[in-house]
Amino acid sequence: MPYKPSKPCAHRNCPKLTTARFCDAHAKAEAERYNRHGRDPGSNKKYGRKWRQIKTAFLLANPLCEVCKGGGRLTPAVLAHHKITLKNGGTNEHGNLMALCSGCHSRIHARNKDYF
Repeated sequence: MPYKPSKPCAHRNCPKLTTARFCDAHAKAEAERYNRHGRDPGSNKKYGRKWRQIKTAFLLANPLCEVCKGGGRLTPAVLAHHKITLKNGGTNEHGNLMALCSGCHSRIHARNKDYF
């Protein structure tokens, strides 16, 4: 299977090549910037340290993307997706979560634009 080509880091004047949007050195800083300025304050309360612990435990128990696995592909899961959003009364229970790769997660959100 071919690899995704590397491209320059999206951080201004960073010469490093990466397959993600930001290189490892700038990814954490960008996540912090987004959480501080780009995300609504109510979300930060819902997705704090406790959520990261739940997500990590869930992904350790479910290491493969559920959508890809259903299609016969074995892709590592990197995101825990709420089937019923917290905003709509969902919980962080494992029964309400799906293990997804970033591509499948993006496709689900693109189909459900009223999700947010």
